[in-house]
Amino acid sequence: MKNIILTGDRPTGRLHLGHYVGSLQNRVKLQNESHYDEMFIMIADAQALTDNADYPEKIRENILEVALDYLSVGLDPKKVTLFIQSEVSALTELTFFYSNLVTVSRLQRNPTVKNEIKLRNFEANIPVGFFTYPISQTADITAFKANIVPVGEDQLPMIEQAREIVRSFNRTYSEVLVEPNAVLPKNELALRLPGTDGNAKMSKSLGNCIYLADDTETVRKKVMGMYTDPNHIRVEDPGNTKDNPVFIYLDVLASDEDFQKFLPEYKNLEELKAHYEKGGLGDVKIKKFLFQVIERVLEPIRERRKYYEQRIDEVWDILKNGSKHASEIANGTLKEVKSAMKINYFEDEELLKKYQERYKD
Repeated sequence: MKNIILTGDRPTGRLHLGHYVGSLQNRVKLQNESHYDEMFIMIADAQALTDNADYPEKIRENILEVALDYLSVGLDPKKVTLFIQSEVSALTELTFFYSNLVTVSRLQRNPTVKNEIKLRNFEANIPVGFFTYPISQTADITAFKANIVPVGEDQLPMIEQAREIVRSFNRTYSEVLVEPNAVLPKNELALRLPGTDGNAKMSKSLGNCIYLADDTETVRKKVMGMYTDPNHIRVEDPGNTKDNPVFIYLDVLASDEDFQKFLPEYKNLEELKAHYEKGGLGDVKIKKFLFQVIERVLEPIRERRKYYEQRIDEVWDILKNGSKHASEIANGTLKEVKSAMKINYFEDEELLKKYQERYKD
C-alpha cells in the first residue's frame, strides 16, 4: 500500500508560531525525509466557510496569505501538492455520499464538534455545513487515499470518525477506501502552544498569536509583553516554570546551541529553570532570550516569504497547478466510489445490456 499524506489549514488568517511547532515544522520534515509516495497540503477554504459564510471576503483574502506561509516555512511545490479545497469538486460529491453512512446522534457525540460548537456559541443555531464537518474531512482524506494524517491532539476524534465512515463504506459496498491513521507531533509540548496572554491555546480569534509573518519589532513587543508567573513579582521571588508560557515556548523552541550563542552563562534550559525556580532571575532577561530564540526561527522564514511576495504570479500558478492535480486524483477516487455504489450508470455497459434484454420484443 502506498503511503500518502494529507494535511492542511483553514484560511481564516495568517499562520502563527503554534501552527509552526504543531504541524508546519513536521510537514517540512516529512517532505524532506521522503518516506512517502505523495503528500497533499490543502487550503481548506470550503471548511472555513462553514462558520464564516457571512464573511467570504475573509477567506478570499487569506488564501494567498496561507500559501505564502506554506512556502516560507520551506514546503516545496516540487515535492508536495498545494491545493485549494473548493477547486476540487469531487470532495463535495464524496461528502454527500458519505453523509448517508453517519447518524445525527454520532455527529453530536463527536468531542471535537461539541467543543467547537461551544467555542463559537452556536448553541441551537448550528450551520449544517459546520455540523457535518467530520464527513467533509473524511471526503478530503479518502479522496486521496491518504493513510497518514498529521493532526493536533484535538483532531483525534475526527480521524476516528473518518475511520468509522471508511469501514462502513467498505463493508456496505466494497473495499475501495483506505483507513487513515493520525500522526501527532513527537514533541508533546508542541501539541498546543499557549497564547502570549497565558491562554491555553494560541488562537487567531483571541489575538494572542505570534505570526510567522510578524516583523522583528512586532515579535519583540509581543514577547516582552507575554504573561509569565503572576506570583513572580520581584527578581528574588521563586518562580513557576511549569505553567509559564515563556518557559513552555523555550521548552519547544530553544536548543543548547541557543544558550551557547545568546545566553552562555547557562548550559541549557534545565539550568535556567532551576535558577528561576530558586529565585534571583527576572522575567525580562528570560523574555529577551526567548525573543532571540524566536528570531532565530523566524529569520529564514521571513527571507523566503520576501522572495515569494515578489513572485505572486508564481505562487498563484503553484496553487492552480496543485489544484488541478488534486482534482485529477480525487476524480479517480470518486469514479471508484460511484462504481462500488452501482451509480455509475453510463459507464456500466452491463447495465445497459440488462435493460436491453429486459425490453426485448
